[in-house]
Amino acid sequence: MGLVFTCSIDDGHPLDMKMAELLDKHGLNGTFFVPIKNREGSNVMSRQALLELARRFEIGSHTHDHYYLKNLDVRRTYYQIAEGKRQLEDMLGAEVTGFCYPGGKYRRKDVDLVKACGFRYARTTVNLCLDPGNRPFEMPTTVQFYPHERGVYIRNFVKSGHWLKRVGPLFYVMQSENWIERLYALFDYACEHGTAFHLWGHSKQIDELHAWPELDAFFSYVSGKVALHDRLTNHQLAQRAYSPVIMQDCRA
Repeated sequence: MGLVFTCSIDDGHPLDMKMAELLDKHGLNGTFFVPIKNREGSNVMSRQALLELARRFEIGSHTHDHYYLKNLDVRRTYYQIAEGKRQLEDMLGAEVTGFCYPGGKYRRKDVDLVKACGFRYARTTVNLCLDPGNRPFEMPTTVQFYPHERGVYIRNFVKSGHWLKRVGPLFYVMQSENWIERLYALFDYACEHGTAFHLWGHSKQIDELHAWPELDAFFSYVSGKVALHDRLTNHQLAQRAYSPVIMQDCRA
């Protein structure tokens, strides 16, 4: 069985349309997690842009106002999760099945509320994973498209557990000072030792880094190694990864 590739982009910035063009160019798939508003002041795509994006890619929810759920009480958390889903579905005219925790900041109560609000899966910011794990509401990732310092990877590794299966990826990202070289090394390692490579990021940050050419080249590399039927949205990855029993429980 070949490696599965998925990509997810957070925050719903208008530059997500540029990301969509790149994914389209290389025949790749992915998911865009969109808040209704962004309390940090960043722009969010218009309804018209969202509808255009939804014709080609999965749209997931990223709360109503991009609040870190860990900092909210239960009432406000429920509003952010439920209202974000409701308004996004109203705009799209379709069910929204995926959720992403802003900043990866959440507690157990938040996981329960995401499930209670009718989502099928949720994505975290846990990295260095080469498989989708076994918890539909805490789906991990492999790596963020961003030039993190080594210390960021170490802190994420220590905090997030599952150390035995993540130590190999950690070793590979620690080998080079250059973050793009790390990305390729980790992808090559995943091709040999993993079942899924989950890249995530923010279009606005990519633009600020002037890193679109590097992402274009990486997508070209990925498309040359991943079969068409293994280029998935986050929802498709969840469907493939988690047993029918677990997915049925998610809908209960």
